[in-house]
Amino acid sequence: MLPLLVRFVLGPLVRTIYRPEVEGVENVPADGPVLLAANHRAALDTGVITFTTPRKVCFLSKAEYFTGTGLKGRFVANSLDALGYIPVERGSASAGLAALEAGRRVLEDGGVFAIYPEGTRSLDGRLHRGHTGVAALALSTGAKVVPVALWGTEGIQPNGSKIPHVCKIKIKFGTPLDFSRYEGQDSSSAIRRSVTDEVMYSILELSGQEYVDTYHKRPSEGAA
Repeated sequence: MLPLLVRFVLGPLVRTIYRPEVEGVENVPADGPVLLAANHRAALDTGVITFTTPRKVCFLSKAEYFTGTGLKGRFVANSLDALGYIPVERGSASAGLAALEAGRRVLEDGGVFAIYPEGTRSLDGRLHRGHTGVAALALSTGAKVVPVALWGTEGIQPNGSKIPHVCKIKIKFGTPLDFSRYEGQDSSSAIRRSVTDEVMYSILELSGQEYVDTYHKRPSEGAA
């Protein structure tokens, strides 16, 4: 019941309020495994992708969000599940592998999985170097990679604001990338780097952001 509510009530309501400009949605294959690789401007990027993509999209989420108790806890967990979120433990040495495995299961089942190759939101508005998890998933599953660019989502709920703002947002889906030419080479770090860079260049072409060839670090994370 809740998935239907999200898809046929909440989704249209959000689209009516924000009226996002959507381009290239026809580039999302109607079936088979698809990996959406997007730039990351704001926490609400996930919602924009969810409500503008014609297929159900799966994302990773902190496992703690699914462990609440009482009616509220169950409602939050069921809502996140209906939105396509997958609980993953974070903060451990094996967290990265667990995240990739969760994404791999979605793709091997023929689903749609979304990933932010930068790894975190861009605080300076620039597009940063991508982590190679996107390549590892594409190469190991044969999924098509659809680059995605978002604009304006950082204005929906700026830092310090508790109430979402209505602002102009745009999302553009690019031409699917096929990396089947590298079949059987997913263990090569050089190939994974090359595929990741190709994905990031495609996002760059869509978004028009300034590119920085270094991983993005939040101030609290310190230098690499």
